[in-house]
Amino acid sequence: MSDAHDHKEKMQKVQAKHRKKVSEAVDPERGLILINTGKGKGKSSAAFGVVIRALGWGQKVGVVQFIKGKWKTGERRFFEERDLVTWHTMGEGFTWDTQDRDRDIAAANAAFDKACALMASGEYDLVVLDEINIALRYEYLSVEQVIDGLAARSDKTSVFLTGRDAPQALRDYADLVTEMTEEKHPFKAGIKAQRGVDF
Repeated sequence: MSDAHDHKEKMQKVQAKHRKKVSEAVDPERGLILINTGKGKGKSSAAFGVVIRALGWGQKVGVVQFIKGKWKTGERRFFEERDLVTWHTMGEGFTWDTQDRDRDIAAANAAFDKACALMASGEYDLVVLDEINIALRYEYLSVEQVIDGLAARSDKTSVFLTGRDAPQALRDYADLVTEMTEEKHPFKAGIKAQRGVDF
């Protein structure tokens, strides 16, 4: 047999196996919980790719940003200027060198209250909780509180949670967890964040 014939036969078997697996998959008849976490870049970027995918299907999308504060990002500008998604940014914005922990906790809780209202409303097909894992890492929110909010969501609503250090209990609750790893980063070579690539 020729290499081409062997390859064709191998690919046909792979395709048949994949088709069988697809045919056996079930519709959960509920929205999914998706997490992008890890030290690598692209967690929010990938979530916003899913936002575009949902919009392409005419679905309604809400976004709650937990730490980006007043920093203008390309994705926020794009979606707000076109009135494509319901967009909320946490109170006064996250402060990396937390000068007022109580204010940050209050802002995170206000943002999560807004997120819970979006998730439970039944109006949204997808809600993105951008950088919520950071609010969990700093204990501005509790894991139990977040899981309770996710559990109370409308059956139709999928939720995408992003940010480093997603806690294990949240990972266990999710349907999909992607760990982004960093192999190389331009900042470590002294290159500043680039508009349109990093923000």
